Amino acid sequence: VVQGRVAHAYLFCGPRGTGKTSTARILAKAINCLNPSEGEPCNQCPPCEAVSEGRALDLVEIDAASHRGIDDIRNLREKVHFTPAESTYKVYIVDEVHMMTSDAFNALLKTLEEPPAHAIFVLATTEVHKVPATVISRCQRYDFHRISQEHTEARLAHICDGEGIEAEPQALKAIARSASGSLRDAENLLEQLVVSYDSNITLTHVRELLGMRDDETALALVNHILRGEAREGLRIINAV
Repeated sequence: VVQGRVAHAYLFCGPRGTGKTSTARILAKAINCLNPSEGEPCNQCPPCEAVSEGRALDLVEIDAASHRGIDDIRNLREKVHFTPAESTYKVYIVDEVHMMTSDAFNALLKTLEEPPAHAIFVLATTEVHKVPATVISRCQRYDFHRISQEHTEARLAHICDGEGIEAEPQALKAIARSASGSLRDAENLLEQLVVSYDSNITLTHVRELLGMRDDETALALVNHILRGEAREGLRIINAV
């Protein structure tokens, strides 16, 4: 974006909840921003505000899970040549692109080979192995990875500060661990905890919601196993 060398097709792939679609929207902001700073969108000009508020005419989001047929792509090919209404570029975000049929992929391939200068495609998928190699070869590919537990905890703490939620550090750690690298899953769980237990979240609340036992029970079971105490171990398992 800084160099003005924006590709006409991107492929964002990786696990769910790692920011693929969000990054695609940020890219749409950045390339159409009127006052960018080192490639970052200002979030204050009319194009940026339109994307933030979900009313940008030149940002088209397509769910390939429900628009996966060749007719849907033909419809897209007919409209892609229309010039942008307000911005420099028209950005098409195709989510879950691996769900498209083979005929639809072939139709999309023609558009990716000869795109109009004003059109940019961002294809997002959690299962890149299902995307044909011919499509992948025409995109700039970026692999997203699971978000670290430390970054997830920091983000949850930031949300709690902004929303006036009091949460124990150990509770946030447990939420981050259970999300397995998906920030969206972690945020959804935090929201569920607030709905269920109000704005004061403890580790006990997290364990109750997730059906987790405390670590002491697990340690006691391990001790019984190491000592060969089958009866006591089975009592713990029955209690759980």
